[in-house]
Amino acid sequence: MQWKDALYDYQMYLKLEKRVSANTIEGYLRDIQKLINHSEKQPLDYTQDDLTTFIHDFASSDYSVRSQARVISGLKSFFGYLQLEDFREDNPTSLLETPKIGMKLPDVLSEKEIDKMTEVIDLSKPEGERNRAIIETLYGCGLRVSELINLKISDLFFDDGFIRVIGKGNKQRLVPISDYTIKYINLYKETIRNHISIQTGFEDFVFLNRRGKNLTRVMIFTIVKELSIIAGVKKTISPHTFRHSFATHLLKNGADLRAIQLMLGHESITTTEIYTHVDQEYIRDAIIKFHPRNK
Repeated sequence: MQWKDALYDYQMYLKLEKRVSANTIEGYLRDIQKLINHSEKQPLDYTQDDLTTFIHDFASSDYSVRSQARVISGLKSFFGYLQLEDFREDNPTSLLETPKIGMKLPDVLSEKEIDKMTEVIDLSKPEGERNRAIIETLYGCGLRVSELINLKISDLFFDDGFIRVIGKGNKQRLVPISDYTIKYINLYKETIRNHISIQTGFEDFVFLNRRGKNLTRVMIFTIVKELSIIAGVKKTISPHTFRHSFATHLLKNGADLRAIQLMLGHESITTTEIYTHVDQEYIRDAIIKFHPRNK
């Protein structure tokens, strides 16, 4: 079995049977490519020693523990698939140990920092209203960047106060949307979007570029990065930071953890529980700062 055939079959397995998202598939294939670049062997020829050597060399290249864990997870998935389909009798990754990852608390923006970023948007430019609507939607609805760029006009149920979001694994969920966020999306639609020459096939996408096509992930990252620099935000942030901020601010203001889980589209409550740790840090800081014994 050659790599070309193995990767194609594996990709179809992930897409059609496991219903894995395109971004996750891309990540798995990218990590497997690292193994291909490391050795000229074909997929059925690898031994446990070969993979152990690869992981050792990979870890020695200053990759983080998180990156090492991701690569091992991808290799386990790939060789597990080969064994499942009887291409191999064994799984050479079965004894590979995944390094333990310490829980990394996500960076969170304060409400003041988010306000600063929206205030520096140049509304004299056509993309200004769009960018403000993008920031308000990321923060107001807690969307992943992939969910934002694929948001459709047909997903907006403003009269009911909800939007429909297509999340990981093509799973749908309804997310509440505030009148405040609705206002800025409608402003963008009426003043900018309605005057764009939209290309065929992109008529239903909410957020468009000047050429009438939907925005890419890279464009959203660029918009967020540039605004953070102009606003003087010192934290290293990405579009996902607004999702973290959305959840943390809700929890801090008394929202139920289960409700936040549903809005974020987390399958497991344990994924959402990381925000309780963020909130605990906030509580500790408040005690240290304001308790009279600490004056």
